[in-house]
Amino acid sequence: MYYKDDTVYYPQDEMNTVLLPVTTGCSYNRCAFCSMYKDTKYAEVPFPAIEAELKSGYTYTEKVFLTGADPLSIGFKKMKQLLDAIGHYLPYCARVASYASIKNLSRYSQEELSFLHDAGLRLLYIGFETGRDDVLRLMKKGHSVEEAVEQAQKLNEARLPFNTVIMYGIAGEEESVKNARSTAEMINRFKTNTIITMNLVIFYGTELENMVKKGEFTPPGAKERLLEIRTLLENLFPRDQTVFDTTHPSNIIKISGTLPQDRQRLLTEVNRHLDQA
Repeated sequence: MYYKDDTVYYPQDEMNTVLLPVTTGCSYNRCAFCSMYKDTKYAEVPFPAIEAELKSGYTYTEKVFLTGADPLSIGFKKMKQLLDAIGHYLPYCARVASYASIKNLSRYSQEELSFLHDAGLRLLYIGFETGRDDVLRLMKKGHSVEEAVEQAQKLNEARLPFNTVIMYGIAGEEESVKNARSTAEMINRFKTNTIITMNLVIFYGTELENMVKKGEFTPPGAKERLLEIRTLLENLFPRDQTVFDTTHPSNIIKISGTLPQDRQRLLTEVNRHLDQA
């Protein structure tokens, strides 16, 4: 299913999950900061190839992660067919997870998302990135804050759990504290399982790298990025218990805990790093 030179991306929490290719490349592929799929043409993996992979799979598989930038880009009917096939060939599979984008989620109704949840789709990883419209436009994310909140609330209504991926440093120098407050305000409007932070990295060949070279964007320093994490923690007031996780390899600090009960412990850790910065 994979070719020798293919790079397969998946969340670190899915390291021990069976990977099932659904798409290659990215159906959007215009984010200014992303280099992951720049040289890969978007395509759907043909269903017979997916079915062949499932037929040769381990019957007692418990978790499956659908690979590709956003497998939901294939649409509701194909997603239903895919989940039905997983249920047929891997009857012990209790959870199917996937990346998802705000843009493609908008193509689904609440009823369709609820149906997919009942068919086995139990977790999405969604790149919200920031709660500021000006930063979303600068980074060419393809959605607005209100669109993001609308889709998140729709998922809540559909009872389809998701993890919220955000990126600190993305607003640029001297904008981190403001960005953290806006991002926390956005997240406080919906329920999410986990808030996963990523640290902005300037990748070679991206539009953002060109912006940095031209002086159109200045990344914040490490201390300002730590202040952004601290401000996030100070302003997040989740409706239910929510995990706050900065353990992705890109992060400059590795902490994890559950809000609200672990807030002070997490803040103490961040402040300790700030004192050393």
